[in-house]
Amino acid sequence: MDTSDRPDRQSWGPPVVVETHGALIFLCGDKAHKVRKPIDLGFLDNRTVQARAEQSHREVELGRRLAPDVYLGVLQVRRPRSSDGQDDNDDEVIDHVVEMRRLPERESLAWLVREREAGASRVGDTDIVGGLGEVARQVARLHADSHRTPEIDAAGDPGVVAGLWTESLEHLRGLSVGEDAPGIVDDIAELAGIYLRGRGPLLRSRIEAGRVVDGHGDLLAADVYLTGDGPRIIDCLEFDDRLRFGDAVLDIGFLAMDLDRSGATDLAVVVLEAYREASGDDAPASLVHHYMAYRALVRAKVAAIRAAQTDSGGADARLAVELAARAVDGLLRARVRLVLVGGASGSGKSTVAAPLAAALSAELVRSDLVRSDVARREGAEGRYSPEAIAAVYAEMLDRAAGHLALGRSVVLDATWLEPRRRAEAETVAADAHAELVEISCTAPRDELARRVTERARAGTDPSEATVEVLDAQLADRAPWPDAIELDTTALDGRDGDAVRRWAERELGPLPWA
Repeated sequence: MDTSDRPDRQSWGPPVVVETHGALIFLCGDKAHKVRKPIDLGFLDNRTVQARAEQSHREVELGRRLAPDVYLGVLQVRRPRSSDGQDDNDDEVIDHVVEMRRLPERESLAWLVREREAGASRVGDTDIVGGLGEVARQVARLHADSHRTPEIDAAGDPGVVAGLWTESLEHLRGLSVGEDAPGIVDDIAELAGIYLRGRGPLLRSRIEAGRVVDGHGDLLAADVYLTGDGPRIIDCLEFDDRLRFGDAVLDIGFLAMDLDRSGATDLAVVVLEAYREASGDDAPASLVHHYMAYRALVRAKVAAIRAAQTDSGGADARLAVELAARAVDGLLRARVRLVLVGGASGSGKSTVAAPLAAALSAELVRSDLVRSDVARREGAEGRYSPEAIAAVYAEMLDRAAGHLALGRSVVLDATWLEPRRRAEAETVAADAHAELVEISCTAPRDELARRVTERARAGTDPSEATVEVLDAQLADRAPWPDAIELDTTALDGRDGDAVRRWAERELGPLPWA
């Protein structure tokens, strides 16, 4: 990166004091000194000199994993015991200070994003996208180098993950923000609980795949610096290993959440995609949004603590509520759905199903393709007999159950004209704690017949339906009262953006991760 247009690094300006909920950071010249507050926050107790010493040394040890040249060491603050102050050996150690090399604010990712969002077309010559790619690679290497221990693996256990949500929610409820906005806390608890009740197989598979790691634990844009000789990532969470251990997505998702909250959703996508490529971790979108929502809850709790610590806590209180609302939004995007896209032959269900699956980051299962698989496996005779039809639907639902358990939404493309088939799908969704969405594609009979005839003439679609099959379907179809009706003459299913906009209107927030 070219840094020739940046101010002289030695021109630091006057000393600055930065206050966080747990520390004071003194910025003077080219050094930064961090002093911990002697307070008990419930999740962090630094009231004793010994506790502050341990946390300071632990911070340096952990920080050097990602920024070895930034963390210089731990200094002691001493007070003479003797009246004349001559005997240094008799000095009393009254505190500990982390000494760091100061990093320029204008190389902070948080500063760069603020400038970018304010409308600057260029922020110096810093390549934010390229820098984020290297940040993702550094985090992926940290995760790859993580130890595998029973204690670390336990952090990914479904019960432990649920406990983290409960702990943070209870803490937030006890603060003034939680007392003033109980409804939003209840929404978070309900949505998180629904997700976790059905995702045991997913979370256990993450442990088995080695995706539970000793990570950074507090990866915010303010702690990432895109310097001229590569990124520096600082301020790992040091006070509780239990909170630093967790799913790799929980770690990188913190940065994605923070970028998204800052209005830079495109950069959040960049960092997630770069991490996915560097790590080979193809986590489902639902898990990514779930963990980003948890990180928003954690930040809401921190903001609420800051609001309680200051007399003029209005801004922090508003931030806490905003972050809590963001947690709700993330949990809505994390919903695992079983989507039935049905209708008579020629209704456009298959044309809509594919872009809808893309919009939902869902697996697509088509009955026409499953029918061919079942026929090859069980014989080609009687492809449309009642037994063959039942076998196709059973196979589709079996595949769907496997995907849902692993946190992946599923779009099932079939006619779904029989109520008993829809009832079977409802059972699968309920067993997986997934949201059932039913969509009935419609069009006038003459349009349906035209589509079926043209499709047969082209010979490019796996559907074997004829106009005679269509008319039989229309004569025998039962009401579908729970379905969202979609007139496919008004929506071009080939337009992916239009399908996504329709889905957002009908289904609410969709995944983007």
